[in-house]
Amino acid sequence: MYAVSVIAEGDHRFPAAAPPGTLGHMTKLLMLGGTEFVGRALTDHALQRGWEVTAFHRGRHAPPPGVRAVHGDRTAPGGLDALAEAGEWDLVVDTWSGAPTAVRDTARLLADRAGHYTYVSSRSVYAYPAPVGMAEDGPLVEGSPDADATAYAEDKRGGELAATAAFGDRALLVRAGLILGPYENVGRLPWWLNRTARGGPTLAPGPRDLALQYIDVRDLAAWTLDAALAGLGGPYNAVSPLGHATMGSFLEACAAVTGGRAELRWTDPEVIAAAGVEPWTELPVWLPPGELYDFMVGGDISKALAAGLKCRPVEETVADTWAWLQSLDGPPPHRPDRPAKGIDPGREAALLGL
Repeated sequence: MYAVSVIAEGDHRFPAAAPPGTLGHMTKLLMLGGTEFVGRALTDHALQRGWEVTAFHRGRHAPPPGVRAVHGDRTAPGGLDALAEAGEWDLVVDTWSGAPTAVRDTARLLADRAGHYTYVSSRSVYAYPAPVGMAEDGPLVEGSPDADATAYAEDKRGGELAATAAFGDRALLVRAGLILGPYENVGRLPWWLNRTARGGPTLAPGPRDLALQYIDVRDLAAWTLDAALAGLGGPYNAVSPLGHATMGSFLEACAAVTGGRAELRWTDPEVIAAAGVEPWTELPVWLPPGELYDFMVGGDISKALAAGLKCRPVEETVADTWAWLQSLDGPPPHRPDRPAKGIDPGREAALLGL
């Protein structure tokens, strides 16, 4: 049963309505954000489905055409004022990654004006270390819905608690992992594509058959909207199956789509570590086998798969991201709160003995 019809029987004033997607009902989505990367993909997918989309954001970037924009800063006093009388919605999706108080205040404001609340969280909320195959019931970091911004994992956990406190089982917690695809503003896949496009001997961190676990942003968006529409609640790990791609298939796809000029030189993790090269940042996407690798890429996603999650081939993710990069007039967008990615060419050449 769709959540709107359920809460109409309780104390909330959200009106009884036909479930979204049924005859005569246009689904109304409130995107909190909706202009960059994950939020942009969610907004695009909702528009493609013919939904009515409102984006509440700070106005720094324009939302896609067809979106109703409402401006406000969730971190400022009175920042939610414009949202207070902006309407009622079937679904809310929130991608916030800062202070949990922003999620708390927004979710409280919307609790009786929206049928369902999705919070895009992170697998970082699990306590470290974690064994391969850990499901959603694994131990979690501490977090508080009343906390100011502290650290990413604790902030995301606080956001989960805030969403759940306001919406109960009408809150879906999407625990994403590594996210790749068009509009990426973190710089991981764009760096590898630009590096392989430059060609020549290219440091390829091994082992070649090292399994990756990530999700294409469009697959994340499609599944999240489906899950929200179905009224799912509680936590779901949302990444690809472990081994959906490997470092080999990933980097070979990057090299192929950028012209085949890169000569991938597979290098053992021990050699990379001895050179002091940082995984994940200097060599984006890659982590050597070990405790951190198990934590980051070993999640059990059987729950999301059972709920319909589908993941496209890595070659499609890579090719579409390269096409997007080529369409830009300048450098790709980059979040100011994230460090630049990629190894310095001099360091790379020295490690390869060039």
